[in-house]
Amino acid sequence: MSSKQNILSQIPSVEVLLHVAESEDWTTGIPRRTLVDSFRVAVEKARAHLLESTAEYANQENLQQTILKDARQRAELAVGPYYRKVINATGIILHTALGRAVLSAGVLRQIETELTGYSLLQADIADGKRTKRDARIEDLLRQLTGAEAATVVNNNSAATSIVLNTVANDREVIVSRGQLVEIGGSFRLPDVMKASGVKLVEVGTTNKTHARDYQQAITPNTAAILRVHPSNYKISGFTSEVSLPELVRIGHANKLVVIDDVGAGPLLDFSRFGFDEEQLLRESVLAGADLITSSADKLIGASQGGIILGRDDLIQAVRKNPMARIVRVGKLTLVALEATLSLFLDENRALQEVPTLRMLCRKHSDIAAQADRIANAVSQRTSGATINVVDGFSQMGGGSLPAQNLATRLVAIQSNTVELSELAARLRRHKPPVFTRIHKGRMLLDPRTLLDGEEQVLVKAVVETLGKNSE
Repeated sequence: MSSKQNILSQIPSVEVLLHVAESEDWTTGIPRRTLVDSFRVAVEKARAHLLESTAEYANQENLQQTILKDARQRAELAVGPYYRKVINATGIILHTALGRAVLSAGVLRQIETELTGYSLLQADIADGKRTKRDARIEDLLRQLTGAEAATVVNNNSAATSIVLNTVANDREVIVSRGQLVEIGGSFRLPDVMKASGVKLVEVGTTNKTHARDYQQAITPNTAAILRVHPSNYKISGFTSEVSLPELVRIGHANKLVVIDDVGAGPLLDFSRFGFDEEQLLRESVLAGADLITSSADKLIGASQGGIILGRDDLIQAVRKNPMARIVRVGKLTLVALEATLSLFLDENRALQEVPTLRMLCRKHSDIAAQADRIANAVSQRTSGATINVVDGFSQMGGGSLPAQNLATRLVAIQSNTVELSELAARLRRHKPPVFTRIHKGRMLLDPRTLLDGEEQVLVKAVVETLGKNSE
């Protein structure tokens, strides 16, 4: 029998491993089914590794301890919350994998205060009759954008889909080829339009579309013109697109509905902070778009949702669409939207209290000072790593402010003892998990996306991962 076969034959059974684990007293409170599943996966992982190499297991005792450690990690993760707090040191403000927009303290207070028992959702306090569940959100959006009416669904793709289905089911919708975007998760606009029951009519070219292209594409079966904000990319150079006011002129002259998918949906002008101009929701309303859709988080900073603004008759038609029940939001989203949108009634307050906006507008000098503190703290407590502070950039992420990098200062770490991929994996296993970036042989920590109180937690995690200084 070969040495590999010999070791394979010595892998303990799940029952034996369970008995050992129970004697170590860490299994208390963990359901037996979870323990069994964890040990089965750990055993199969060890078996697969053994078939590749026996180098990491010197004897049966080492093999057993490796399986026990792996199973324990799996079991403890399985009984803890999956959706939990992490530290985002990537510098990507709207990190889709990390929950996108961070909710403000006001949102969390309102959820804790108002949703711990039964809560008002769609009943009138005065007469007790049933009301629209998004009436308060509509009121705030009308104040902030000047729209006649508004409603909210569970994300912007849903907003676009229900709008298209409402006004153009079984009919044609004209879109510029340069706006046929693919969003996260490989969802493409043509596929969304097809699923919405409308026929896509492409006009123009990738880089240039003219007013005449829209005019020539209109037929008796045309129902709408759709303009889409290219939120996750930007075409530059020899380009042209038809302005929204011109599309409105063309559309209304031909009795078509003009739909403006604004994407990130800014309520504030970010050009004052050095960013390229982004069309505001209220500007789309003023331009005369009949229906306007946008994300509720991204540049607004609430929980994920899709905002629909526009003519009152069309919003009422959207509400009556059978799809509305499918894509409607619950009380958590509505509370988050109410608390967040209320902040925008005072722009200065929004800039101070909405985490997305606060990160976006952080002073470079503040970020640089924090990067220096982190680098110095880690350097003093560890050995075996080269730590520097370097220039770099943060990103908005989430398909917002495309091609606009934000200048920042980064803590760059090069370990002499731990592979970067393993270093990153160890940080993700930390409590709380820490997510970083790896670029050109260095681990990068961006202070821009650290929240209050997380600096020392991050330092502690990095120090523990690298190994404390032995001096």
